[in-house]
Amino acid sequence: MRLMRRTNERQGEEQRAPRRILVADDDPSITRLVEVALKDPRYELSTAANGLEALKLFERESYELIIVDVMMPYVDGFEVTQRVRARSDVPIIIVTARDGTDDVVHGFELGADDYITKPFRAAELQARVEAILRRVEGHRQRQAPPIVRVSELEIDEPRHRVHLAGQEINLTPMEFELLYFLAANAGEVFDRETLFREVWGYEYVGETNLVDVCVRRLREKIEEQPSKPHRILTIRGVGYKLSE
Repeated sequence: MRLMRRTNERQGEEQRAPRRILVADDDPSITRLVEVALKDPRYELSTAANGLEALKLFERESYELIIVDVMMPYVDGFEVTQRVRARSDVPIIIVTARDGTDDVVHGFELGADDYITKPFRAAELQARVEAILRRVEGHRQRQAPPIVRVSELEIDEPRHRVHLAGQEINLTPMEFELLYFLAANAGEVFDRETLFREVWGYEYVGETNLVDVCVRRLREKIEEQPSKPHRILTIRGVGYKLSE
């Protein structure tokens, strides 16, 4: 049975408590842009001027999303991501002026959910924040069983655990979401546009390699030979599928 995302419905959101978001950036102009982009009763923002201040706020308060710049004094965004992820699955968006593949891969290795490059538009940030919060709050329709088994893979959705041949595999939140989606629809081929929409929760914009990076990271964790995968297959000219 296909697992697909439920259409987002904002009815009743006005009655919910505001989502608490931590924004860490040493550039006041970027902080102001984020504050303008997310000026909405649905959000409550806390700001930090550097990574050390962000970590102190994280220690004291709970947040539903963290937006963190990479290049910051004292503690950079990568270290903030690593230290937060060691304790929490709170979604993290990395903001960076560098969009090289190595930086993107490193961010995912540390557990980031998404990244956005400077300069960015307010509307783009809004879309990404809303998509991540929809995912976390369960706005996708879960039609698949809570535990999905495909060959030697077992994906336990409620506990966010993955076992391969009886051994637990440590995945980041987005790696887990992608694998769960592919496993719940094993054998079916999905193009990048569909994966972007169904896993990340927003429309494919064409210039990002988030899907490819996440697939690459997954293969390194669940394939015996990542360069010759037999579980997550590339269907040339179409997309990806999980082998049955």
